[in-house]
Amino acid sequence: MLVVCTFVPEQQELIERLENRFPAVTFSFYEDIDLVPSKEWASAEVLITYGEDLAPHHIHEASSLQWIMVTSAGMELMPLKELDERNILVTNAKGIHKIPMAEYTISMMLQTARSTKKLIENEAIGKWERNTPISEIHGKTIAILGAGAIGGEIARLASAFSMRILGVNRSRRAVPFIDEMFTLNELDSVLPQADFVVSVLPSTTETRRFLEDKYFSMMKNSAVFLNVGRGDLVAENVLIHALESGEIAHAILDVFEVEPLPQDHPFWKMENVTVTPHLSSRTKGYQPRALEIFQHNLHVFLHGGSDYQNIIDVKRGY
Repeated sequence: MLVVCTFVPEQQELIERLENRFPAVTFSFYEDIDLVPSKEWASAEVLITYGEDLAPHHIHEASSLQWIMVTSAGMELMPLKELDERNILVTNAKGIHKIPMAEYTISMMLQTARSTKKLIENEAIGKWERNTPISEIHGKTIAILGAGAIGGEIARLASAFSMRILGVNRSRRAVPFIDEMFTLNELDSVLPQADFVVSVLPSTTETRRFLEDKYFSMMKNSAVFLNVGRGDLVAENVLIHALESGEIAHAILDVFEVEPLPQDHPFWKMENVTVTPHLSSRTKGYQPRALEIFQHNLHVFLHGGSDYQNIIDVKRGY
């Protein structure tokens, strides 16, 4: 059986672990999807991908393909229609991002509260300014939009700072460490209370452009908005208006409608915006965790089982 991977793992030991655990399987690794020979496309039964490189024609050409392991959580760039037509099994790496993304979120809230950007600027020019505004996140209220695995880990860490934690998900299902749960239809009750609004929502037909002007007008003028979910949650002009009009104080953005963020984009120069290049989940632990899920699922695949982790409903996109 042939497994094609459209990236090369950063650590050689990850490749060796796969080959040693599954000696009857042939693994081929490529730096780019366009480097995969057509003969291998036609014979590959399993594909490992980040999910951003697949186009409809790849699915048509991979005539033997039965299963795709997406080593990320986002599915919005996948050719879902073609996958559904071929009835190809799709699994992803949901859950592996919770540790790095939760640490990112807490670190960014702390940086905002402690005026870290200003302190770094002052350090660069040798400016001693002790009246730089410094605050705490202790006792503040955080609203987590998309309270699942990642949101739950953010809540766990936030509880260590004695924050009040509000969670939002589709079902209002209780999540450990979250004080109160709401649905997306109840944002008018959530947003006015929050000092930090953190979105880890996926990109779906329900969430695209969901955060409209009215929601930012509900937030505190001192509120900080963090988006580590998907960039299409809010139209950029809506967010820029909220920032320029003072409806919110600051935005920390790790995801954008267009990536890479164009060099001339206004976000780069806005003092009340912190831009990071979609790296909140990227640490050295990312690939090992993703490939652990793959190994579990490959064992199931080889033995005709059904106990797959993270099966995706391609009709719904998540």
